[in-house]
Amino acid sequence: MYRKISLLLIIIVSLISTTACSTSNSNVTESEGLLNVSVSFNAMKELVKVIGKEKVSISTIVPDGIEPHDFEPKAQDLINLNNSSIFVYNGLGIELWAEEAIEASDNTELIVVNASQNANLITNTSVDAIDEHGQYDPHVWLSLTGAKSQALAIKEALIKADTANEAFYEQNYEDFAAQLDTLQDTYKTKFDSLDKKSFVSGHAAFAYLCREFGLEQNSVEDVFAEGQPSAQQLAELVNYCKENNVTTIFAEELASPEVSKTLANEVGAKVDTIYTIESSEDNKTYLERMSDNLEKIYESLQ
Repeated sequence: MYRKISLLLIIIVSLISTTACSTSNSNVTESEGLLNVSVSFNAMKELVKVIGKEKVSISTIVPDGIEPHDFEPKAQDLINLNNSSIFVYNGLGIELWAEEAIEASDNTELIVVNASQNANLITNTSVDAIDEHGQYDPHVWLSLTGAKSQALAIKEALIKADTANEAFYEQNYEDFAAQLDTLQDTYKTKFDSLDKKSFVSGHAAFAYLCREFGLEQNSVEDVFAEGQPSAQQLAELVNYCKENNVTTIFAEELASPEVSKTLANEVGAKVDTIYTIESSEDNKTYLERMSDNLEKIYESLQ
């Protein structure tokens, strides 16, 4: 896989170089006066949008409906890096192509933001996951404290690229952080009141959220949504659901919804959707989707 990405980036270098000869490298959308920001996938887009609002133009490399763990960029997907002030990616192995793409870019002034750089990370437990993707669980954005940490890194990059609007970005960050804190306080109280703490998701993307609220997840697929469970693993999930009185199986757009339905049928549970925010979903903002997630998990544990 790494060799395939490296060969692709050789092509990208050539394409970028050709493009650079024929177009000027502008960090601002000339017609609108906006700061150009390139992001890896939707979750990063949502966080940039909430801090940058109307002062940024955002291009997203991984298209909706594609699992970021599995994405392999085409040359044209990365051309926007050459005309951006900022590139925001999650890091921690979720975008295997990102670092080589940054190196291949002809944009020497590009501000690169590894959004997870200051997060309190959770270590992967699977040897296979560590070998393929790295030491840490990448799903930082699926916790409220993680999103706050990532939004802070984004805010600092926006200010660096556009110092004239520092107060604007600072205020947007403070407003967002306050909303995250309120949501966290609300659901900390709710979850603390419950005896039941276990839920089942499509893939193991919610470890940071679980740590935040004292919950436990079990999942149809692993951290990187790779492969489907064996007959033995499915049998273990069935036993887990029965032992923990799991009445809701959460399904996700990009991770084995059919297996989630099969599991639900086996244990007499209902299926409900949960957001991973890896793609645009239901035309909802980050906060709306996280609020929905927390309320659905809370209701399933009562």
